[in-house]
Amino acid sequence: MKQLRMLAIDTSTEACSAALLWSDGEVRQRFVVTERGHADLILPMIDELLAEAGCKLKDLDGLAFGRGPGGFTGLRIAAGVIQGLAYGAGLRVAPVSSLAAVAFLSSCPSSPSCPSSPSSPSSPSSGVLVCNDARMNEVYWGCYRFDPGDPCVPIVLAAEAVGPEDRVQPAPTVTRFAGNGIARYPALQARLESAGLSYCTGVYPRADAIARLGEQMLQQGDGVDAAEALPVYIRDNVARPPRPAVTGLS
Repeated sequence: MKQLRMLAIDTSTEACSAALLWSDGEVRQRFVVTERGHADLILPMIDELLAEAGCKLKDLDGLAFGRGPGGFTGLRIAAGVIQGLAYGAGLRVAPVSSLAAVAFLSSCPSSPSCPSSPSSPSSPSSGVLVCNDARMNEVYWGCYRFDPGDPCVPIVLAAEAVGPEDRVQPAPTVTRFAGNGIARYPALQARLESAGLSYCTGVYPRADAIARLGEQMLQQGDGVDAAEALPVYIRDNVARPPRPAVTGLS
């Protein structure tokens, strides 16, 4: 299958990143963890990546972004930027689950390994529970498994949800857990470790994973037009849809 040229971004957590997947399969990325400033950081990251590769938006095959769940402001930033770029360049968009991106990074053999995953390496056929911080004493979570025949495609085991940490229940096949919500809720971490699950620490949603998963979506015909590139908040108390960002990129 043809390798697609993709630009991807994620601002769903305190991590802010942009990545460029080129036709040779190489991924270039900008990544920083910061509590604030995503709106000021993301466009310069995109500019740098395009300049470094010597390409323009019109040279790409598609765009991808972390559609959530995640922080309201971060999701609106990513959706607004991607909508503006997609409108301007006439590109299709892959809205990728930010939780699935963490599952990918903690499991796919071709992705960087977990920074400090204990015990034995994970089996692609086993499951992973992803918990990201949702603030308000809650977490976003989802459970995923991987097909041994295609170990880099997360398959949803349980619908993504939000709620207090004591409501998190891993699916029966889950053997490990990851996400930035774990360390912030020690009782949750202790409960999962006491159940025999291993902890893949330090994994945020990242644009390189968004690019890989977005490429798969576009290859399967699952992309959307700019107007449909919308965040997934999960929570009901959300604000109005994001406005497309006005950019000078071309």
